[in-house]
Amino acid sequence: MRPHQAEYPNHVWTYDLLFDRLADGKQFKTLSILDEFTRECLGILAAHSIHAQDIVSFLGNILNNRPAPAFLRSDNGSEFTSQSVQLWLAQNSVGPAFIPPGQPWKNGFIESFHDKFRDECLQREWFQFLLEAQVVIEAWRLQYNIHRPHSSLAYQTPAAFAARHTH
Repeated sequence: MRPHQAEYPNHVWTYDLLFDRLADGKQFKTLSILDEFTRECLGILAAHSIHAQDIVSFLGNILNNRPAPAFLRSDNGSEFTSQSVQLWLAQNSVGPAFIPPGQPWKNGFIESFHDKFRDECLQREWFQFLLEAQVVIEAWRLQYNIHRPHSSLAYQTPAAFAARHTH
């Protein structure tokens, strides 16, 4: 079963990769993870390369602070369909929710988030080093969650909206 819409916090998370470049032209990747119901960005991993084991480790770190989602939505990229990610999902009772190939609009929350992330952070910064990118990206993520109101949340911040919906 693949959920169409998140109905409560930690019901459906979504994740995807985004690429950018440092000032010297060297590519780096980011992995963003969102809660579709609260719109919280649960984390952004920035690294020169991101493999399935990095995804598993990053997801595990997020689970240190919150319960696992019922579902995790993604495209069918090799990082997300890998055996190690699928095993982690099964071990944590998280259902995979793959979108159909070639239909990124079916993962609209992460696509919209990445538009904002690119416009408000990545395109405004000129990162000399990966560590600088990691620090600036984390600061932007906190700003996004704590201070940036969202029209889809009745102009509340994701953190304020989530606080009102905890059990």
